[in-house]
Formats: sequence, C-alpha cells, structure tokens
Amino acid sequence: MKAYVFPGQGAQFSGMGKDLYDNSSEAKAMFEKANEILGFEITKIMFEGSDEELKQTKVTQPAIFLHSTILAATLGEEFKPSMVAGHSLGELSALVANGTLSFEDGLRLVSKRALAMQDACEKEPSTMAAILGLDDDVVEKVCADIDGVVVAANYNCPGQLVISGAIPAVEKACEVLKEAGARRALMLPVGGAFHSPLMEPAREELAAAIKATEFGTPSCPVYQNVVAKAVTSADEIQENLIAQLTAPVRWTQTMHQMIEDGAEEVVEVGPGKVLQGLFKKVDRKFPTSSAAIATE
Repeated sequence: MKAYVFPGQGAQFSGMGKDLYDNSSEAKAMFEKANEILGFEITKIMFEGSDEELKQTKVTQPAIFLHSTILAATLGEEFKPSMVAGHSLGELSALVANGTLSFEDGLRLVSKRALAMQDACEKEPSTMAAILGLDDDVVEKVCADIDGVVVAANYNCPGQLVISGAIPAVEKACEVLKEAGARRALMLPVGGAFHSPLMEPAREELAAAIKATEFGTPSCPVYQNVVAKAVTSADEIQENLIAQLTAPVRWTQTMHQMIEDGAEEVVEVGPGKVLQGLFKKVDRKFPTSSAAIATE
C-alpha cells in the first residue's frame, strides 16, 4: 500500500513550481487559474521572488499548496494512493489529491486560512519553539504547569515536539524544559502561535468558509492531524479541518498509524523532503521517495 503525504509551511523555496509550469500544459493551466482566483500573480513570486517575498503568509501557504496539488495532478495514472495525509497546511493539499475538495475550492480555503491566521497573529504577540530530546509527556506536563498560554502544537517525530503560545509563556517553558533535560529548546522564526488557543479568531473565520464549501466523498482515507487516524466521512473531515487550527498536529501518531494500517512506502508530494525525514525517524528502513515531475 502506497501512502502519499503533503508538506506544510516552511518547505517553500524560490523557483518552486517553475519546472512544472514549463513542462506540463495541465500544470500551466492550473497555475494560471490560481493567479485568477487569488487576484495576484503568485506564479511570479513563486518562480522569481526572493525568500522574503515567499515568506509572506498570503503567499507561502498558497504557494506550497499549489506546488503539491499541481504536482499530484500531473502524475496521471501513476497516482493511486491507498491513503493520504498532510502536515498542517498540507492536509488541504491531501484533501484535493483524494478528491474530497476541488482544486479551486481548496485554493480558496488555503487563501482564507492564510489571511485569517495572519490576522490572528497580529491580534496578540505569540510564537513557537522546537523542543528536542524529551518525551512528549514531559513536554506536555511542563506546558501545563506554566502560567499563560503554551501548549504542545506539533508532534513531529519521536523526540521532536513544537510548543506554541504567548511569547512570555513559551520563553518560560523553554527555560524549564532545558532544566528538565531537553537537548535543545529553540525559538522559531514564525509569526504566531499556530495550533494553539490563540488561533481561535482564525478558526472561527475559517469555520464559516469550510461549512460553505462542498466536500465530496474521498477516493481513499485521509489521516487527519487532529485525530491521527483514517477518516472517510465528509462531515467528519470538515469538523476535523475546522478544529485543526487550534488543535495539535499529531504527525508522530499519524505516521505510526499509517504504518500500522499497512502503508508499505510513502511518497512526499510537494517541495522539500521534510516529511520523508520524519518517517525515517520512526523507522530508519521505511521506504520513502519524492513524487517525480511528469514531463510531456
């Protein structure tokens, strides 16, 4: 059984998607459609923009989504997933790939998500930090004992957990976690506390858009961040997607569950190889690869 996984924010790079645009008429048409939907030339920023321009939230999330979904669309007959999953933003790419969402609706939701998250970040100064070398339950306990908002946000792989919250609470948690034996407690250069209660304004805004969007029957199960298990019900997929903004990304648990459910190899669709690296942390010998660009 082949699992296809889709990366989240942070995987962007200047020039992303240019090879797709140049080598596939289908990809070119999808990119042009995306420019029309977004109301600006995202292709120009993706293909020629600086790292700084690509870091703009309104650009980053749609850019990664476009690279992933357009690449998946060009795979043709080769693309037959038994299961899909996406890390945070990547979950929307996965839902387009398995037919739950149309490409156009998926892009509109990603754009809405990016702008809503940016607004939430501006309402209250907040941040995230990567904690390396501690068991999850130790990190959870420390966060629970800190005054202020700080929670476990991204369970990336065994021994790597990202915490999220108000700046003073995250800074204090990092101090305590170092004392508790963390190999590293590294503040991340992000705009806000993603996957924490501080994203509640964004969750409310996105919920309305998700409920107004048509969700179809998926062609294969999606392993969603919130529950870390296979989901096939359109209604359940919607609810989990709404909850995702304020709930943790349970990627460690997702990887274990996909393997337990019979995944024999994983293919990463989109920019970078971050997710392949995380699977290797779970099982060093687990077969991973990147989706290859089909040329005409």
